[in-house]
Amino acid sequence: MERGGCIYIMTNYQRTTLYIGVTSDLAVRIVQHRDKFNPNSFTAKYHLSVCIYYEIYPSIEEAISREKQLKKWNRSKKETLIHAKNAEWKDLSPEILCW
Repeated sequence: MERGGCIYIMTNYQRTTLYIGVTSDLAVRIVQHRDKFNPNSFTAKYHLSVCIYYEIYPSIEEAISREKQLKKWNRSKKETLIHAKNAEWKDLSPEILCW
């Protein structure tokens, strides 16, 4: 059975830094970022613990492809994407962690 995947965008409380990632288990990954599971990671260094955007895909390969596409975008284009689904840039972690 093929495992699905998600892309997600994390930010800090000031909403100044963005991080795009891919995972097969979004809830676990968000907790890892929030708890600084890897203290030397980019997300830990810049205190990125707020999930403001995500997309779900039927396969991890599709999610990886989308992640690579988004990482090439400039900040303005990423902000437009986020704003279209989450205009207030609110933390989506509570809805994800309740899955």
